[in-house]
Amino acid sequence: MQKNAATAEQSNHLAHLAPKMADAARPERTSQLQQVALAKRLRHGDRAAAEELVETYYERVYLFMRAMGHDSQISEDLTQEAFMKAWYHIGQLRDGRALTGWLFRIASNVSRLYWRRHKHESRVHRDGVEPAAGGVDGLTRAGEQEQFAGLHREIARLPWKLKQAIVLHYLDQLTIAEAAQAAQVRPGTLKSRLNRGLEALRKHIIHD
Repeated sequence: MQKNAATAEQSNHLAHLAPKMADAARPERTSQLQQVALAKRLRHGDRAAAEELVETYYERVYLFMRAMGHDSQISEDLTQEAFMKAWYHIGQLRDGRALTGWLFRIASNVSRLYWRRHKHESRVHRDGVEPAAGGVDGLTRAGEQEQFAGLHREIARLPWKLKQAIVLHYLDQLTIAEAAQAAQVRPGTLKSRLNRGLEALRKHIIHD
């Protein structure tokens, strides 16, 4: 009975921890109207729009790379590569409302290709990703950092498709539709991967 209660408590904690990580470490979402306006300027070759794209999404794409298991330097390199590819292929973006999902699809492909080329490297980065400072102090902040680091390590160990789904939806807080677009799968498939990924995380955390 006590074991079942502990399992339920840990499962509930896991369900709330990933969104909290995103809230602590990521800037606010870009509205759909902003995406449409920005995409239109990008398609017209507006250099200022390219700079705005980087300013708006750089931290989110960088944190995505970190959560996918890349260290800080590789994450910076891959983030820059993702933006260069986005600028080069902007003509392929037909619907400005899909800008966020489209950009993360490019970032996902960049990350996946990196791991294909470096199959034997560790996918768990040693320099942990910390939540942004502000509002949390002392032992509370230290405890949360430990939880964040532990969850990041477990996420990094997941199979790539499950890890991608968890990171896109829970850490970067893309909608199901945006995350599915980024992963190039149907929304139902994305939901299935989320469920499998959360179940795998729950088992690892409970067993640990």
